[in-house]
Amino acid sequence: MMEEFPRRLFVAGTDTDVGKTVISAILMAGLQGSYWKPIQSGLEETTDTEWVRLATGLPDIHFFPETCRLSRALSPHASAAVQGVRIDLPSFRLPETEDHLIVEGAGGILVPLNERDFMVDLIDYLNLPVLLVARSTLGTINHTLLSLEQLKVRGLTVLGVVMNGPANPGNREAIEYYGNTKVLAEIESLSKIEPPILKETFARHFQKFVRRPSIES
Repeated sequence: MMEEFPRRLFVAGTDTDVGKTVISAILMAGLQGSYWKPIQSGLEETTDTEWVRLATGLPDIHFFPETCRLSRALSPHASAAVQGVRIDLPSFRLPETEDHLIVEGAGGILVPLNERDFMVDLIDYLNLPVLLVARSTLGTINHTLLSLEQLKVRGLTVLGVVMNGPANPGNREAIEYYGNTKVLAEIESLSKIEPPILKETFARHFQKFVRRPSIES
């Protein structure tokens, strides 16, 4: 279980639309760190990088450009094929920053990147600890346990799970027990997505994981 935020972490999801970007925005608002979305699938609407920047109000200096920008909102391998490009792991390099670095994935951890590699392979390649985001609703136990199993098979460090949606004590207990992990936070729907609310949400759920500087006598 996470005792404090590592300097760099990967926000992964059990599926698409489980709330990875919202959780990334909450972390960014609280940590005032840097954000990187290695792969963006879908450029028709606001990209995740643009959304997090607008939601947090942080200046551009806190955001690194995507390495791979794919126009169609499809699985990365499919969107890359439509665009006539190939996603290769060696093309990804972690940005250098002294801040906390929040890296957000695309889709679930087993979405394909090419004919051989999956999102979990990118996580492994970047060698980052994982914060797994899951729904709180029906079906989440299966999705979350399968995702945790894949991450652990690869030997990756799982910091814990964040559940998005209405509080569900039964699902939380099942994920913790069968997944041998800890649900670090349960985030219900936010009234608004704006900096003060994101910061308050961070303070309520995640501030306890921020190391307090020691006071020298």
